[in-house]
Amino acid sequence: MDRLRALTAFVRVVECGGFAPAARRMDLSVSNVSRHVADLENHLGTRLLNRTTRRVSLTEAGRTFFERAVQLLADLDEAEAEASAGVEPRGSLRLTCGTAFGARHLAPAIAAFARQHPRVRFDVELSDRTVDLVEEGFDLAIRMGEVRSQALIARRLGESSLVCCAAPDYLAQHGVPRVPADLAGHACLTYAYAASADTWRFTDARREVHVVKVSGPVHANHAEMLCALSVAGMGVHLEPDVVVAPEVRAGRLVVLLREYAAPAVPIHAVYPSRRHLSAKVRSFVDFIAARFAADPAWRLS
Repeated sequence: MDRLRALTAFVRVVECGGFAPAARRMDLSVSNVSRHVADLENHLGTRLLNRTTRRVSLTEAGRTFFERAVQLLADLDEAEAEASAGVEPRGSLRLTCGTAFGARHLAPAIAAFARQHPRVRFDVELSDRTVDLVEEGFDLAIRMGEVRSQALIARRLGESSLVCCAAPDYLAQHGVPRVPADLAGHACLTYAYAASADTWRFTDARREVHVVKVSGPVHANHAEMLCALSVAGMGVHLEPDVVVAPEVRAGRLVVLLREYAAPAVPIHAVYPSRRHLSAKVRSFVDFIAARFAADPAWRLS
C-alpha cells in the first residue's frame, strides 16, 4: 500500500464530500480512489468513512484520524517548500466566510494576496451558517462574533459596529425613533443568526443599558437581504457596518440612535487547533490581519 497516496485520497474524499469529486481533484478514477481508502482502512483495522449511495461521512475514528491526516499532509507540504525554495505559500487554501463580509471585504483581500502569492489557490464557500471546519475539511474561517469552541484557535482581526438604520422614505412615513424604546412601535427587520434576534440592546453615554423587544414583517437568515429590504423602505434593521456602510454613504440608509451604541461584533480568523499552521494559512491570516487593522473599509466614523 502506498500510504501517502492512501492518506491523500482519504483526506480528499472528506474535503470534496465524495469519491467522484475527490477522483476529479486527484485526476484518478473513482475505483482507484475507493481502493486507496479501502486499503487504508484495512491497514488501520477500522472503518474511517460511512458510505451511502448519496454521501459519505466520517466515523468517530475517522474524524480523529482526519484531523491528524490533514496536519500530516500540511506538514509535508511545508517541509517540501522549506527544502526547495523557502516557506513560500502554495497549494489549495479552503476557506469559509459569511456572505456579506466575504463578498464585500474578503474578496478584495484575496485578490491582493493572490497577486503576491500566485501559487496559492483559494477554494471559498460563503455561508452564514456555522461550518464545522474539521468535519467539512476547511483550513480557515473568517467569523463575526465570539468564538466559543475550545477545539478552535481564533485570531482577532478587528471588530464591526452594529448600526441601526432605516431608509429616508420609511422615516418620512413613520417618523424617526429618538430613543431605543421607540423601536417597539416600528417595523423591525430581524436577523436569524443574531444571538437574540428580537431583543436589541443599546448603551448610552452614561453606560446605562437599554433593552427593547422588537418585531416586524421580515425575519431572515441573510444580512444582505435584510439590508436590501430596509433600503426598500420595509423597516428598521440593526446590522454590522460591514453590511450597511455602502448604503449609508450613498444616502440610501440613515443611521439612527447615534447617541446609543449597540454591542461591537468581533471579527476573527478561526482555524482548527493543530500543532502547526501551514505556510499558506499563516501567511494569509497575517496578511488580512494587517490589512483590516490598517483602515477598515467598513468604518463609518
